[in-house]
Amino acid sequence: MKNFWDNVYAKKNIDQVSWYTPSLTVSLQLIKNLTFSNKDKIIDIGAGRSFLADDLIKDEFLNLTLFDISEEAINQSKVRLGEFNTVDIKYIVGDITNYDFNLKKFDVWHDRAVFHFLTEKKQRDTYINSLKKTLTPKGHAILATFGPNGPNKCSGLDVMNYDQETLSKELGEAFVCLGSKIEIHQTPFKTEQEFLYCWYQRV
Repeated sequence: MKNFWDNVYAKKNIDQVSWYTPSLTVSLQLIKNLTFSNKDKIIDIGAGRSFLADDLIKDEFLNLTLFDISEEAINQSKVRLGEFNTVDIKYIVGDITNYDFNLKKFDVWHDRAVFHFLTEKKQRDTYINSLKKTLTPKGHAILATFGPNGPNKCSGLDVMNYDQETLSKELGEAFVCLGSKIEIHQTPFKTEQEFLYCWYQRV
């Protein structure tokens, strides 16, 4: 998978992928609503080349970690974010289905469009175990997946579609759902994709 995504990010411009958007407005607002201070530790799973980090820095958030399977995507983000030299951004290249965060802890776990690629139960179980271990007590998880009427493939890969009930069932009793929202994403190709946003608290 790493080689697959490195190839995507190496060959396609930032606005030539279906998930591109100049601002993750819903994600940004949720993070602002769910954090207690600008010092909360935030991790963006599948950060890719997203502009979420740029917007969070502009809103004076200080503890950001960008995680992605693609070293190419991370390196491109490093170059772009280098102008924000007042913030110490941490970067992790890794496979979320096979990564040990060790003792790292985060107050907010954000994931837009990674979880729905995990079509095997073993992958999802590993992801959720990592989420449980790394999220602080009463910390928040924001997951955005393709919704019930969303695509069933992305970049040629199969994906899972979720509604609030099925996504919450996957996460299990360690998380309480605080809310959900359907977002219709306008792709650069003038098509629409239905995303489901759910946000949770670790209990």
